[in-house]
Amino acid sequence: MKYENNCVKDLQIAYIGGGSRGWAWNLMTDLAMDGQLSGTVRLYDIDKQAAENNVIIGNRVSAMENAVGKWTYTASDSLKEALTGADFVVISILPGTFDEMASDVHLPERLGVYQSVGDTAGPGGMIRALRTIPMFVTIAQAIRDYSPRAWVINYTNPMSLCVKTLYHIFPQIKAFGCCHEVFGTQKFLRDVCEAECGLSIPDWHDIHVSVTGINHFTWFSSASYQGLDLFPVYEKYIASHYESGYDHRDDNWMNSFFECAHRVKMNLFRRFGYIAAAGDRHLAEFMPSNEYLNDPETVKRWKFSLTPVTWRKEDLQKRLERSARLVKGGENLELKPSGEEGVLLMKALLGLGRLVSNVNIPNTAGQIPNLPAAAVVETNALFDRDHIYPIAAGDLPENIRALILPHVENHERILKAALLCDEEMVVDAFLHDPLILGQKPAEADVRALVHDMIRNTAAYLPAGWKSGR
Repeated sequence: MKYENNCVKDLQIAYIGGGSRGWAWNLMTDLAMDGQLSGTVRLYDIDKQAAENNVIIGNRVSAMENAVGKWTYTASDSLKEALTGADFVVISILPGTFDEMASDVHLPERLGVYQSVGDTAGPGGMIRALRTIPMFVTIAQAIRDYSPRAWVINYTNPMSLCVKTLYHIFPQIKAFGCCHEVFGTQKFLRDVCEAECGLSIPDWHDIHVSVTGINHFTWFSSASYQGLDLFPVYEKYIASHYESGYDHRDDNWMNSFFECAHRVKMNLFRRFGYIAAAGDRHLAEFMPSNEYLNDPETVKRWKFSLTPVTWRKEDLQKRLERSARLVKGGENLELKPSGEEGVLLMKALLGLGRLVSNVNIPNTAGQIPNLPAAAVVETNALFDRDHIYPIAAGDLPENIRALILPHVENHERILKAALLCDEEMVVDAFLHDPLILGQKPAEADVRALVHDMIRNTAAYLPAGWKSGR
């Protein structure tokens, strides 16, 4: 890469999962809208045709008259080809298919365990991790061999275990996980501040927050706007909106599986004193299942949604159809900000400014002193030229630490289980999971569930599992 007139040219980005019909398109538009960066994006995907389709789409985006960032998109035949000489590596993959995810999400319902997402915590998140970790072992080894100095940005879930695997295999890797859930809570706090204080806040980035916790179970220990402490403002808002929840100003908002009324957040604030900072559908999965996910009626009362895998399959079909239109020129991607910060973080790491944002990295700098150093935690960090400086979040309050620690310990169990192909370790993790514990199932039933869920995802597991070890 070359620095010239406060710009970086000939930047090399390797995109693993480059056939993506979502994250990849977001990156294309964000890159096209930034005039300080240009170069090549090498798309690698086990579905080569999907990557080649995105080559057409990406080059068409870059050729748009209003695209100020000019990029060349290519498809790579191997990880070696994609990674060699890369300055940045982006990872966004789907581990397995939605058929496997259907088992992850819905099979635990036979024990009364409902999951609103099923990709991070709970039984679904753990089984998803079993097929994701071997893929990340391969990716980490390839980065170590072909681009050891590259910065690695992960978007894949389960985020904590993906990042943990990268560092386990290649401890010197420069990797971090990006998640936009915190942004949603900042936007919510902006709306709360506007409603309670009569203010107009054009940019939600002006809501300054201290982030602590683990991915999808993040918390704000402080929040402010231009020096105004937002905790009392939030408490006042909750007093008048606790039952009704947040007003989305859209009568059809509950038609979206991804929206919520933030009632789980409000309840957690009242109980624990910090502002929970992820979507309610994620937060609920880290708590005992008899609290927010006891059954579909309970979910409805808390005003969030279960996301059925049938919807994900229907949505995938729509995205495949859109991909075909984009390839044929029947539709063009609109150049508008995606809301992700990946390109901004790249620029900061290249020395084109500084940026503070939330990030998922190991706790080795002691960001959260009362969590293990090996835990992957989510806190703020300062991004600067070729450095990430984690910002100390301080000790978690003991009541919140007690909620987080079982998940941190299960990350250790599941990583070991995946590497050793050990079903008994998975059973142990299930028996310590709050969603499972909330329903008080018999151990024999948990063992049977683990066995059946592993069998249903066996096509994406290493040979050690298939041999019955």
